[in-house]
Amino acid sequence: MTARPTSALPAEPSAPHPRRWWALCVLGFAQLMILLDSTIVNVAMPSLQHELRIPDGDRPWVITSYTLAFGGLLLLAGRIADHVGRGRVFKAGLVGFAVASAAAGAAPTAPTLFAARAVQGAFAALLAASALALVSTTFPDPVERRRAIAVFGALGGAGASLGVVLGGVLTQWYGWRWCLLVNVPIALAALLGTVWMPRDRSPRAAGRIDAAGAVLGCGGLTALVFGCSRAEAAGWTSPSVLGALGGGAALLAAFARWQTRAALPLLPPVLVRDRGRASALLAGGALMMAQLSVSLFLTYYLQTVLGWSALAAGLGFLPISLVTTATATQLGTRLLPRLGARVMMTAGLCLAACGLFQLTLLGPDSSYAAQVLPALATFSVGLGGSFLAIMNGATAGVPAQDAGIASATVNSVQQVGGSIGSAVFNTVAASAATAFAGTARAATLHGFTSAVRYPLAVLLLAAAATAGLGRAPGPAAAAATEEAA
Repeated sequence: MTARPTSALPAEPSAPHPRRWWALCVLGFAQLMILLDSTIVNVAMPSLQHELRIPDGDRPWVITSYTLAFGGLLLLAGRIADHVGRGRVFKAGLVGFAVASAAAGAAPTAPTLFAARAVQGAFAALLAASALALVSTTFPDPVERRRAIAVFGALGGAGASLGVVLGGVLTQWYGWRWCLLVNVPIALAALLGTVWMPRDRSPRAAGRIDAAGAVLGCGGLTALVFGCSRAEAAGWTSPSVLGALGGGAALLAAFARWQTRAALPLLPPVLVRDRGRASALLAGGALMMAQLSVSLFLTYYLQTVLGWSALAAGLGFLPISLVTTATATQLGTRLLPRLGARVMMTAGLCLAACGLFQLTLLGPDSSYAAQVLPALATFSVGLGGSFLAIMNGATAGVPAQDAGIASATVNSVQQVGGSIGSAVFNTVAASAATAFAGTARAATLHGFTSAVRYPLAVLLLAAAATAGLGRAPGPAAAAATEEAA
């Protein structure tokens, strides 16, 4: 049993492809779409639930069916991309996502909607696993790759927030179905754009896909995501939640053990043993946990506490997207070569934590411009400043034939972190609001300001761990530092 060693991505002997930046536009467009879809139906949930007559107990499945398939299948999707070819998998993902989105938008019943959302999630996994891998292999020059990853990561960071904005606009003007149907023209436009993309000529992984590893890894991730999603309605101590979380942990433990024995592991252990890559994965999971918590906080605060409309609340998210993108593309690309990935990730996590702390100080009469906006700006600077270092650290030093599984790993960690974060946030917020003696408006605010302390603590712990892990750079960290220079 030998694990394949990692090595830095080799520089291409040929000149950079003239259409490489066009490829980034297409790949970033697809990445934005799949992350938009994780939040775009949030604002539309009341009208969607009313029209399809979905019981309150089944309402979470509108989101959960998507996140289960997305998070559970990412590792398998990454290895499929490495074996079949990332370009082919990317195109297949776009076609499948468009068809599933059309089916979801036209769904006549709740079960049909849930099924279509699950298919959406499966094709989103193919897209996410292949897109970041294609960015890494399309830009062989380290300086250009750093800029490309900054743009790609910024779009990913802004996607969840933009989903709420677009969801509010579409729901108020056109109805909830367009929150799903809007993916069809986006996916088809991206598919058309692939005609002018450079052909993916990177080497493919040899041998067969690790079927046992796929069952254990995907099954464990699916169980974890399901348990976290179920906890919002059933409680953390319910048998179904404890069973899912325990089963997921057991499957992932078996998966980790099997990967050290398999001849051709689904996830080569050497990829995750590197300290630099481990710190990037940890930071990515913590940031996604915080980002989804902020989205939930802001959605309810603006509409329930401040009394804003769905459209106005959606527009209230715009500063997150704008500041995150500007920070990643302008500030991150300049500071990463000077400060290094460890400092950028640690500082970004601390800044994001400061933004969350500012949210805990909000009151029922706080002003959006004076109190909410500064908190969002601080959080977004931390978010944008960290994304480039995280993406760079997670993919640096990975052989080209393993680029898909490396991309899938960072996406998997973010998906699980987001699922855990949103579930903990909702549970704590509901419990704190119920126990609060006061008006409904004050109780809601108390619940959210209490709940936001948990992702804040996670960010600070992740910052401390990231600083410690980065002290002795492994191959990935060394490669990331060399590329940044």
